[in-house]
Amino acid sequence: MTRAPSPRWLRWPDDDTTPRFAYGADYNPEQWPREVWDEDVRLMREAGVNIVSLAIFSWARIQPAPGTWDFDWLDEIMDLLHQGGIAVDLATATASPPPWLTTLHPEVLPVTQSGETLWPGARQHWRPTSPVFREYALRLVEKMAERYADHPALTAWHVSNELGCHNIYDYSDDAARAFRVWLTERYGTVEALNHAWGTAFWSQRYTEWEQILPPRLAASHPNPTQQLDFKRFSSDALKDHLRAERDLLYGITPDVPVTTNFMVMGETKGMHYADWAQEVDFVSNDHYVHPGPQGLDELSFSANLTGSLAGGRPWFLMEHSTSAVNWQAVNVAKRAGELARDSLLHVAHGADAVCFFQWRQSAAGAEKYHSAMVPHAGADSEVFRSVAALGGLLGDLAEVAGSARRPARAAILFDWESWWASEQDSHPTSLLRYRQEALDWYSAFLALGVRADVIHQGAPLDGYDLVVAPVLHVVPRALAKELANYAESGGHLVTTYFSGVVDENDHAWLGGYPGALRELLGIRIEEFAPLLDGESVPLDDGTTGTLWTDRITVTDDAVEVLAAYNGGDRAGLPAITRRTVGTGSAAYVSTRLGAEGLRGVLARLLAGAGITSELPEPLRGRVELAVRAHGEAEYWFLVNRTDETVGLAGVTGTPLTPAAEGPLVLGPRGVAVVRR
Repeated sequence: MTRAPSPRWLRWPDDDTTPRFAYGADYNPEQWPREVWDEDVRLMREAGVNIVSLAIFSWARIQPAPGTWDFDWLDEIMDLLHQGGIAVDLATATASPPPWLTTLHPEVLPVTQSGETLWPGARQHWRPTSPVFREYALRLVEKMAERYADHPALTAWHVSNELGCHNIYDYSDDAARAFRVWLTERYGTVEALNHAWGTAFWSQRYTEWEQILPPRLAASHPNPTQQLDFKRFSSDALKDHLRAERDLLYGITPDVPVTTNFMVMGETKGMHYADWAQEVDFVSNDHYVHPGPQGLDELSFSANLTGSLAGGRPWFLMEHSTSAVNWQAVNVAKRAGELARDSLLHVAHGADAVCFFQWRQSAAGAEKYHSAMVPHAGADSEVFRSVAALGGLLGDLAEVAGSARRPARAAILFDWESWWASEQDSHPTSLLRYRQEALDWYSAFLALGVRADVIHQGAPLDGYDLVVAPVLHVVPRALAKELANYAESGGHLVTTYFSGVVDENDHAWLGGYPGALRELLGIRIEEFAPLLDGESVPLDDGTTGTLWTDRITVTDDAVEVLAAYNGGDRAGLPAITRRTVGTGSAAYVSTRLGAEGLRGVLARLLAGAGITSELPEPLRGRVELAVRAHGEAEYWFLVNRTDETVGLAGVTGTPLTPAAEGPLVLGPRGVAVVRR
């Protein structure tokens, strides 16, 4: 490696280091005639755009044949953008190989678990472990870096695009060879691997490395530790590709920061972003709202987690949508106010760049029905007027740029390996959804008006008075000790069903559940009791549990039963417990209560930790609060979670966003930013 990444932000062409918000979009001028480009730059200036991501899917245009290069069009648009005062986040263009490459080298195409080849015709049709693809991709990166190293518009490098979105799991022979190398580095010997994988089961014992394959389609459930290791390997394989492109760029353009766009959203789980975040100069993320009762909560959750991955430093919202997308079952247009609200909610959680996919809505191709800053209707449209209004608003908020997120007193601990392992096959239930449980807890915090950070496993816990670790399934011995120390030192830990059950090798901790956390929680469970789909059980606090229950035996006098089951053969058994530990506590919730059911439980746990809402009581649940700070100034972002007008009586400070005369008033889906 040339050097390790350092926390760096965009290198603006004017060399002005004054913090500012970046605003723009993916820009695909190659889709349009040359005469459109001048209008694009004019409209960008009108909308307040100061940055675009360029050349993301341009490999076939830049290199139309082996050894043939065409940079003239890219030179022209780079110059045109610079003349218009617009910076360029230049992609390496390696996201999708051109048809000539896959025709010449079909061995770069990914292979599914069942042995099917993924053919060209869409995007990301390449194997992360293909040495042939790597050679061609790095040659392209080298050419681009050499050509644009000194271009005044270049503000950052954008490695590939959404790495792993469609090719995270490849089961090809290239992947098999790379997987064996990865396993050799992890375990050292075949015997160590046999122990970790528990190969005494089903006569799976290996005697040579060459016998080991990815978990391809098998007659029954593949080895669970093999599956977990393949998930780890697959994330690492893409990370290795990211490093390869990054290091080449560092060697040619050492002063230009490098990023790649993560996809912290929804069920996108194959890439271990907490691990990847250390590989870029600044974190970038793509996010798209999923319609539904928790859609806005999920947006906030993802932005919050992205801010954690960024280490509290500013991060780049690389993509989101002005209105409808094209890939959901029903693609709903955004309502009035949602374009600005969704954008500012990311800013509230630390984003210093707000960009969309894309600048001009495509006239052809698979994404022609995906909204853009300039829609099919053109600039004379409500979407473009909203885009221009947001550009002006970000200018009004310029003093917020560069500020850091103000940490909350509570946190939700998010663990990629528990996500991967808890949802594997041959488990007590196939209905468990790790991220949904975490999101339910987050929604409960929002409903109570209490700020909570979403932190990744491995982040320090000692700054938080209360930490919720839902479905913390994978608990190595060191993590169990860390959690015990946290509680003994005054922290209040909360965990849930199916937590503490296995170690890092997916081996069950013996002696009863919840395994590694059994003594800390002061309870013992002999057998899981998951519920059938549609089945539920009442609790004596008025809530209703679904998905899962446990038959809990209290093993420590310091345990308080906060709620018990109130029906069926579990009637009278503990459902929610809390044990006093040192100057802190450790609580356990043994069933899925959903976002609404968790509110009362969480309120009681927060009270025990001495945590209250910073919002006036009438605003709690109706308004989300996120806080950024710089020096003596605090910036309160107040986001209306409702479709009704909300008065902000009791909130003091200087409004930085337009407001009605007198007390601040939030319109439906409105956002106010107040300096305090």
